[in-house]
Amino acid sequence: MATAAELRARRDALTAQRSSGVARVSYDGKTVDYRSVAEIDRAIEALDREIAVAEGRRIVRQLRVTTAKGL
Repeated sequence: MATAAELRARRDALTAQRSSGVARVSYDGKTVDYRSVAEIDRAIEALDREIAVAEGRRIVRQLRVTTAKGL
C-alpha cells in the first residue's frame, strides 16, 4: 500500500492536470489523450478516500436535513 505522502503527490498531479483543461496534446507526431474531467474527479475522490484510510480518519458522506413548520 502506498504511503499518505505518495497518495497526496498523485492527487496533486491529477488536480494540476484537471485544472489545465487540456484533454489532448500533440508533439513530434505523437498524441496523448487524457481522461475526461469526470473520470479525473472520480480518481481524485478515490485518492481522497485512500489518503483518509492511510491517515486513520474517515470521510463522512452522509448529510441529514431536518425541517419543521414551526407549528
